Order: sequence, then structure tokens, then C-alpha cells
Amino acid sequence: MARTLWQNHIVIAPDIHHGDPCIKNTRIPVSIIIGSLADGMTPEEIRDAYPQLTLQDIYAALAYAADAVQQNLLLPLPA
Repeated sequence: MARTLWQNHIVIAPDIHHGDPCIKNTRIPVSIIIGSLADGMTPEEIRDAYPQLTLQDIYAALAYAADAVQQNLLLPLPA
């Protein structure tokens, strides 16, 4: 399976959710999707909670997160 191109699914605009990366045509931040997966939700459960999302949107959020951590722009979180 080829990696989903997150650029086709994610928008970063200052007038949408304070400039946080969101799924296009929604106000759902990527961080909500990644956090939900980290909390143990399945993609199907996320889609049930946010029916406007597609499975490709969820994969795009993962691809965005993977690219973001490779940019070496991460700062340590306070303990």
C-alpha cells in the first residue's frame, strides 16, 4: 500500500483552528486524530465519532505526523 499524500488531505490556514493542521473541509485538527489513535481508538471508532472523515484522512494525519517528526523541529515536552 502506498503512503497517503497528506498534502491532499490537510490544510494549514491561520483562519482555521488557529493555524493548526486540520483535515481539509473540516475543522478537525490532525492532533485530535493522532491523539485518538494513541489513546487506543481504532480508525473505525474515529470515523464513528467524526463521520465526515474518510479512512484516507486518518492515514493522511499519520503521514503528516511521520513527516513532522522527521523535520527535527521537535522540542522536549516539560515533565
